[in-house]
Amino acid sequence: MKKSLIDMYSDVLDLLAEYDVSYNTTDHLPRVVVVGDQSAGKTSVLEMIAQARIFPRGSGQMMTRSPVMVTLSEGPNHIAQFKGNSRQFDLTQEKELKDLRHEVELRMKRSVKQGQTVSPEVISMTVKGPGLHRMVLVDLPGIIGTTTTGMAESTKSDILDISRRYMENPNAIILCIQDGAIDAERSNVTDLVSSMDPQGKRTIFVLTKVDLAEQNETSPSRIKQILEGNLFPMKALGYFAVVTGTGNTSESIETIKTSEEGFFRTSKLFKSGVFKASQMTTQNLSFAVSQCFWKMVRESIEQQADAYKAKRFNLEAEWKNHFPKLRELDRSELFDKARSEMLDEVLSLSDISPQQWEEIISKHLWTAVSTHFIENIYLPAAQSSSASNFNTAVDIKLKQWADRLLPQLSVQVAYDTLFEEFYKAQQVTKEAKSEKDKNIHLFEELKDKVSTECKRSHHWQPKATDSLRVIQLTALEDWSVSDKQQWDSAIKFMENTLQEKLDQASAQIHELTGPGAWERWVYWKYTTHTQQNRSFIKEELQRLLQAREHHEPILSGDELTTVRKNLETVNIEVDNDLINETWDQLYREHFLRQALAGAQECRGAFYRRDSVKNELECNDVVLFWRVQKMLHTTSNALRQQIMNQEARRLEKEVKQILDEVGGDEGEKARLIRGRQVELAEELKRVRHIQDSLEQFIEALNS
Repeated sequence: MKKSLIDMYSDVLDLLAEYDVSYNTTDHLPRVVVVGDQSAGKTSVLEMIAQARIFPRGSGQMMTRSPVMVTLSEGPNHIAQFKGNSRQFDLTQEKELKDLRHEVELRMKRSVKQGQTVSPEVISMTVKGPGLHRMVLVDLPGIIGTTTTGMAESTKSDILDISRRYMENPNAIILCIQDGAIDAERSNVTDLVSSMDPQGKRTIFVLTKVDLAEQNETSPSRIKQILEGNLFPMKALGYFAVVTGTGNTSESIETIKTSEEGFFRTSKLFKSGVFKASQMTTQNLSFAVSQCFWKMVRESIEQQADAYKAKRFNLEAEWKNHFPKLRELDRSELFDKARSEMLDEVLSLSDISPQQWEEIISKHLWTAVSTHFIENIYLPAAQSSSASNFNTAVDIKLKQWADRLLPQLSVQVAYDTLFEEFYKAQQVTKEAKSEKDKNIHLFEELKDKVSTECKRSHHWQPKATDSLRVIQLTALEDWSVSDKQQWDSAIKFMENTLQEKLDQASAQIHELTGPGAWERWVYWKYTTHTQQNRSFIKEELQRLLQAREHHEPILSGDELTTVRKNLETVNIEVDNDLINETWDQLYREHFLRQALAGAQECRGAFYRRDSVKNELECNDVVLFWRVQKMLHTTSNALRQQIMNQEARRLEKEVKQILDEVGGDEGEKARLIRGRQVELAEELKRVRHIQDSLEQFIEALNS
């Protein structure tokens, strides 16, 4: 549907107001700014021009708490509508009028920040109806002389700041409303208007409540002075006298118009020549304001369009020089691009094969449980004197482990693995696009935010722990190694694990005793006094281990004394703590070597286990097989949970968080930022404003 000229102009003003808030610029397009002292009747004047009681009212109270921009245009039906809202209020129905006033009041209250009384935030509405003059009016909060109880301390200055901001526009038409029923000396608004428009080239003065002035027997000569511009220290284009009500807030506009016409017909002031016919009634006022409004629009619109044309040129030049070969993507377009990338990254988790998932989970799970298994289950049990004692200790510890810690730890491993693969997918995207797509760095904060929120809010299915407990107990209670391949696999697993622990133990001993003679000579390294003492202790302890290959884990008191006495003979003083510290690591290394040798001895014992001369009768191999089977079954179960449930839930969570961010412009601006983004945003707005201005000018001149 083709828009009317005034609607096009109103849209331009809205665009400029939004741009002004974001970029602290000021537009110079005309609008009629309605100013006056509180309760002077300025809102009533606006309602008479709009021919509807559209504003909330309260006797002696501040009702206008924020600027209200009203776009008036002619139309067959008398309706009102807020910008950005599809509801139309029928202004011929009292219930609809009541709803409209209530909505205006709600919007005003919502716009006022906590601790404030007024707000600079604009409420925009359009009013259409038969016989309405086309123009844009802005109703401002009434000027006050004193801040009263219940108001913020800054209210008086806030109202003045808002008023000045609108009146400073050199093309704004100032509709100055003065209460005719009070003494002129009590007016706060006339000095303000005079300071903004000293020559009165864009001010129209309106004297309200002249019926009350006549009833109060105000001096006719005084009223005549006001309407001729000789009383107030201000000048104006025109002076008008109006009656906009009788004090009854429920009376209709038609009643007020009839009352106004009746008053002026019988007025003594009119008959005595104080009122001129052209200066009376809101109808004449409305016509004069509309005429002035469109005259100023025609005079200023080209200049405003040229200003935005120059602004656009400067912004485009900055883009060309700072971001060459890059598309101008605004924040919403960049967000959509990042959103698509993140959803693709979640979807890429489905490209990981079941085998890959199980391998990754198994590896991470073993890393998480290996220390507990070796230190708390295997090593204590392996020092048993017989295979039966070993099996008993192992069964008890495994049952306790699977009942309490293992299921929860397994779920945590799966959780960490899922997000690790998600982060890897993001990294793959970043590396793949870092050269081609220069926008990729703009998404980092958004992706970090979404990933962090997902990790915080994602919870594994509660039943997973219970099902894992059953699976793991079943695997760990199984003693039957069914074939040679499984046996060999268990031995390899055991050897790799023990070799890793042996290497760690050897490295720890090297750290305790310091560099050897070759290292000291080649790399110019030195040993500390304590390291030298540990080296001597190590030599003594190795003699003990050579003498008793199957030594107990703990040194006896006699052995400690023997080591200490032997070292004293070569003038080396050491204490029992240092001996025990060295012994712990040396014995660990010795034990692991024996365990490795036992594993190698069991390599070919799948068919002849009874003939193996091994204290544990290769039951340690069976233990490692049981753990290996547990790792396999757990990884399989967790893989199914990830592929069938958790990855899909993660995708939904990513979508939900992205939707929340996408709906919050402030959050979106915080996460996607930088000069590139701000420049693209500003360019988009300036182009839109310029295009709208040019379309309006074309329509205005046609």
